[in-house]
Amino acid sequence: MSTIEVVFRIAPTAQKYDWGKIGSDSRVAQLAAGADMPGFVLDKLSPYAEACSLLWMGTHVKSPSGVVGSDSNLQQTLAANPHLIGSQVSSKFPTSKGNLPFLFKVLSINKALSIQTHPDKRTAEKLHATQPSMYSDDNHKPEMAIALTDFRGLCGFLPVSEIESYLRSVPEFRALVTDEVADSFLSAEESGKREKLQTLFSALMQADAGAVKDKLARLAERYNTESEKSEIEDLVLTLNNQHPGDVGVFCVFMLNYVKLTAGQAIFLGAGEPHAYVSGDIMECMANSDNVIRAGLTPKPKDIPNLLSSLTYKAGPWSDHTVKPSTSPGSHTITYDPPVHEFTVLAIDLKHGGEESHRPIHGPSIIIATDGSGFISWDNDAKSLELKPGSVAFIGAGVPVSFQTAANLTVYRAYVE
Repeated sequence: MSTIEVVFRIAPTAQKYDWGKIGSDSRVAQLAAGADMPGFVLDKLSPYAEACSLLWMGTHVKSPSGVVGSDSNLQQTLAANPHLIGSQVSSKFPTSKGNLPFLFKVLSINKALSIQTHPDKRTAEKLHATQPSMYSDDNHKPEMAIALTDFRGLCGFLPVSEIESYLRSVPEFRALVTDEVADSFLSAEESGKREKLQTLFSALMQADAGAVKDKLARLAERYNTESEKSEIEDLVLTLNNQHPGDVGVFCVFMLNYVKLTAGQAIFLGAGEPHAYVSGDIMECMANSDNVIRAGLTPKPKDIPNLLSSLTYKAGPWSDHTVKPSTSPGSHTITYDPPVHEFTVLAIDLKHGGEESHRPIHGPSIIIATDGSGFISWDNDAKSLELKPGSVAFIGAGVPVSFQTAANLTVYRAYVE
């Protein structure tokens, strides 16, 4: 591409995982069907997963987005046109040439995906150097999830009092970690709870596989005989059906059960244990694919590195929420997590109208998720049509506006 517009269409990439929603039930698949993805065909029987490789929008080496109408991918295009990233961002994030600091995704989750955490920068560098086949880059991966539909997940360690309650009320959990470890946790002084939490979680995740299957079978049998079940009991049975005999099922007694409605968001920094259970989300993260897994997955697990990298901070899941903000008269909501690599905007125009955005001194990626309309720039002299699945790149320093004659919803990830 010899010349490049400051706003242009990009083609996300697609992947399928067994935890994805099936065919057209998947929000990701619906968006992929409307995206500029050569050769994509909606298979109504296939599970579609995260829009990172299903709608993976960015420059990560694993699967960089394409540029519509060009033989170059997004990373190559930005490397050849550094003004599109901007000098401020390039100097602040001196990564390899042409790479964005963030990665933008859509996930449609039907089956729980792994108990996991993400490494901090120093740990990521070490893991990539020693295990490059498992850890494909040397970057950290703080991430934010914004619910598109009702979402369920596990996020961060429960308050200590709730973990203590489960140790007293769930004999299978107590037996698996052993009475000695359970009693030590229950009797610990407040100042020593974090160390004891590490010991307790380590005992759980390193429990004998045969013992895990036995205790989980006993627990499931007991819960199945109950006529009225709690949410947690239902969750245990669901996870055990999806991942029979997996130690990750017992994590429901140590991690917060999160329930989000559309528009709510959570942030997960380095070392925070989590797992997504169900729902459709927008997800934005630092430009990395590093995941340390320990349960609820057929993929390779790395329990020692997971245990050594966790923060062991206990508290309610509300500690992880990102509260959106907006300005009077604005149709744009801002989700600004406590990291430098990304911010996400949600533009929601109802019953027609227009929303203008100031120049941002860094690159952006947008995706339309609902409705129809246009994005315009150069004093509205130039525009691109938007429909569900439309993805575009916006260069640094470019003022844009969004217009619709009906309804239009767009998510915009950027770094400044």
